[in-house]
Amino acid sequence: MKTYCQTLAGDLVSVHVPQTPEDLRQFTDWAEQAARRGPLGLDTETTGLDIYAPRFRLRTVQFGDAHTAWVIHWELGAEFQRAARCVLDNAHAFMIHNAPYDWQVLDRHAGLPIEALAPRTTDTRILAKLIDPRERKEGGLGSALKPLSAKHIDPSAPDTQEGLTAVFNSLGFTKETGWAGISIHHPTYNLYAGLDAILAARLAPKLRTELARLDVRETLVPYEHELARICSIMTRAGMVLDIEYTETLSGQLGEQAEKFARVAARYGVTSVNSGAQISEALGAMGETLTERTDNGALKVDKNVLLPLADLDEDWQRIGVREPNPLADAVLRSKRAGRWRTTYAERFLREVDSSGRIHAALDTLQARTGRMAAGLAAQTLPSGDFEIRRSILADEGHVFISTDFQAIELRVLAALADVKRMREAIAAGEDLHGFTAGLIYGADYTPKHRKLAKAGGLGKVYGGGADALSQQTGAPIEDVRRMLAAYDRVYPEVKRASRRWQREAFQNGMVAISPVGRRLPLDRDRSYAIVNYLCQSTARDVLGQSVLNMEAAGLLPYLRFLIHDETLASAPKGEAKEVAREIEKCMTFPLFGVPIEAKAEIGGRSWGSLYGADF
Repeated sequence: MKTYCQTLAGDLVSVHVPQTPEDLRQFTDWAEQAARRGPLGLDTETTGLDIYAPRFRLRTVQFGDAHTAWVIHWELGAEFQRAARCVLDNAHAFMIHNAPYDWQVLDRHAGLPIEALAPRTTDTRILAKLIDPRERKEGGLGSALKPLSAKHIDPSAPDTQEGLTAVFNSLGFTKETGWAGISIHHPTYNLYAGLDAILAARLAPKLRTELARLDVRETLVPYEHELARICSIMTRAGMVLDIEYTETLSGQLGEQAEKFARVAARYGVTSVNSGAQISEALGAMGETLTERTDNGALKVDKNVLLPLADLDEDWQRIGVREPNPLADAVLRSKRAGRWRTTYAERFLREVDSSGRIHAALDTLQARTGRMAAGLAAQTLPSGDFEIRRSILADEGHVFISTDFQAIELRVLAALADVKRMREAIAAGEDLHGFTAGLIYGADYTPKHRKLAKAGGLGKVYGGGADALSQQTGAPIEDVRRMLAAYDRVYPEVKRASRRWQREAFQNGMVAISPVGRRLPLDRDRSYAIVNYLCQSTARDVLGQSVLNMEAAGLLPYLRFLIHDETLASAPKGEAKEVAREIEKCMTFPLFGVPIEAKAEIGGRSWGSLYGADF
């Protein structure tokens, strides 16, 4: 037996690393007694983050209570694995920090199904996110184990991740290669592995006490754990990758990047990543650039270049100016290069041994609780099919995409009780066209509708006149007039914003969502409360829909959630019935406003729902 000690909050804690069968028997005896006293801290060490990649390995499984941890060397073989599985199978409750990762690791590499472990888990990251969802860069504590432990357990608690990175570097490894390369017997590796289990065991009761002090609604805890479980099962299922198509696409994107880089070179830009070269060349072409970065350089990011190329955010022609060929070339070269590395090459790198890729879902990523989709899927252009064509439904299946109908404005109408908007929804009106008619009259144009749509979404997502002008290509004065008219035809929105801000001020700059979620506000951006409440509520509309779908037996078909879209894979002959059931699960009233969803059945590729022919 090897034992390592560390002082934590004034206590001497011990980390045991069994070496022999007798050591393993001592471990299982301890675990049996400790599990009677309460939940055990649980953690894993692995070779990296790509759980489903062919070379990924589970290295250790560690268990702990407030004073003692045991690090079991899984990769040493059968005796060690049997001891760990004995405790995993029989302990009644565990505390894990960022449980979906460990659920999937143990499901994939230890044979312990998510369905068996998740109901026995308290995820301390979920508890922390319900207390304060902000990351450190936003002024919050963050959701990492170190800052949470420093606040709630011991200010001097070691940062095990950073500490191990230093060890990796001293051994000639990088942060990425060290997890696989370090010896499993390294003392610091074992000490820090065990400490994470102890920290999780100590952290959970502290966070529950804080949740009670803040009067956070108790039902949020099981609700979030259920969503995390369901999304982990969806991630495990994965989706088929069309490897041959993706390899071809990677080559084509590389060629496109080079082609447009050569166009940019004609204007003196030898690197499309050089802001200085681009701004100088644009100036020489007669373009006026005014925005600057924090260090004083002229901005030439996408928000600046798109209007110069006469393109909107969906890369469609705006029709307000002659496109600048350099801006167009830079945008297209950078996009092709980014798509190649971010999507095509990553898909090929992370595909598992059965030809599937697994897009992780972070169910509590944003301050508002909005989910984040893995594989950078949330940054895909809304109308593009090239990348999505790489992703296939199962053999004999087709994809079903189900999207909420105007969810943002329906949520706004419900929360702010916007009378005209509610009437239009009840009458089945096109909300954006209805708004354009109120502002511009019955003979409104498609451009008027686009501007009215941008105004509504700007109210929900917090976009100001400058941002909306850039997105739509409309002159700033037209945008300002539209926003003023929007406030006149829907006065309830501004009144609700003021009321919500007053309530938040009285609550310590924290808004409370309809489900009881805490939404901290920044004092200099209290107007963002409309954005936060609408985004958070839309997220929980999606969350309730996911729970409805599992209750209806649809989980085996679900593959992915992205924005407000649900992606399902169903046998071709059953697709219509499955689509109807998904629509039912995503349709229900929100404070009297009907939330509705529309399913679309495609072909075998995800891209078929966006114009691809397969």
